[in-house]
Amino acid sequence: MNARITTHSSLTGLRDELRLLAHRAGLPVETRYRLALSASHVAADELAAGRPVLLETVPPQPPRPAAGPDAGGGAGGGESEGEGDALTVRLHLPYAPEGPSLEGLPLPAEQTPGPAAVWRLPAPAGPPPREAGRPQPAELLEEELSTAVERMDALAEDHRQLKHELSETNSGVLALYVQLEERDEQLRQAHGRMLRQLEDALRPPPVAVDGLEMAVHYEPAEKDAPTGGDLYDWFVLPDGTVHITLVDALGHGLTSTRAALNVTHAVRTLALEGHPLDSLVARTDEVLATFDHELMATVQVVRIDPRTGELAMANGSHPPALLVRGGDGAGSLLEARGRGIGFPLPGSEKLLYDRLGPGDLLVLYTDGLTESRRDPREGEQRLVRAARRHRALPIAELPAAIAEEMHTVVLHPDDTVALTVRRSRP
Repeated sequence: MNARITTHSSLTGLRDELRLLAHRAGLPVETRYRLALSASHVAADELAAGRPVLLETVPPQPPRPAAGPDAGGGAGGGESEGEGDALTVRLHLPYAPEGPSLEGLPLPAEQTPGPAAVWRLPAPAGPPPREAGRPQPAELLEEELSTAVERMDALAEDHRQLKHELSETNSGVLALYVQLEERDEQLRQAHGRMLRQLEDALRPPPVAVDGLEMAVHYEPAEKDAPTGGDLYDWFVLPDGTVHITLVDALGHGLTSTRAALNVTHAVRTLALEGHPLDSLVARTDEVLATFDHELMATVQVVRIDPRTGELAMANGSHPPALLVRGGDGAGSLLEARGRGIGFPLPGSEKLLYDRLGPGDLLVLYTDGLTESRRDPREGEQRLVRAARRHRALPIAELPAAIAEEMHTVVLHPDDTVALTVRRSRP
């Protein structure tokens, strides 16, 4: 077939012509409407300005026979079909001042010299469909719309299937996430149980002795690491006196726990060997300095005679103890001067003596109880008020109640030990 050129002054006529040519050439319906939309986009400005456009089409040529080995038609000769030519559509804009923009067309076009666009469309496999008559433009448009609807339905189904698969994948991921969370929670619980067992091993239960009620509350700075540098020790000396040691080693975690254990063990050993109370802090520093040069800790050592209530205290840089009288509830801080383990000139400068009367309450603690705010002195005054308010509670509840009231405002959390001793009433 020869090339065919038609002149068009409207978009409707251009589209109808392209649809009919593409239909006769047997092009797929989707290619047909993409071609019509692309040509309309290229010609729209020209036609809107009243300038006609030219449509040149070259229909696909029939396949050319391929010569066999005997090109002259000998006995062994044969023929096979070659590839058919492409349908070529050229849209000329003879009056356009410049070439058209071909960006973003539904069917990509070739840019040619001059104001024109070219589409080269592969010839379909097999012969073009036979038509009973010339189809009407409305019929072709309806066919294209039907194909577009089917395409949209297929895409919608693909989208639905993809959402379903994605939902199943998300469900699987969520189930896996839940399993991981459950496993993580199990590990956390196991870790917590192990650390609590370690904590119980490090912190001895209260001493059972007639004449004294004793209880302790420990609160770590980090809930997931219930060990730190705040430790205590209490036991009964051979003469019946109750010995209490309170230690706050520098730092947090297991390193500070080891340091605090070294101090409590050294003090216990020296006390059981009979070293006097006023030399315990300095002697402990001498013992530990030989193998731990970086150890620093505050320490408080208290001796109480449960029969008479006589109290003696040695101190090394530790916060003062609190004594609340059982009668009128008057509170006073018992502050013995001295320097702690690892400090310059370690040791207690002198012993502090007092006496616990029936119902009197002694509160020993580490600085995490009172230094939750910026001013330690303000914390000590709050401690006096809290201890007076809760002094009548059962001894097992008393230290935790004091700590809870003291920690209503915490600016910088720290390990906390609150240890209470109350002399029993007759």
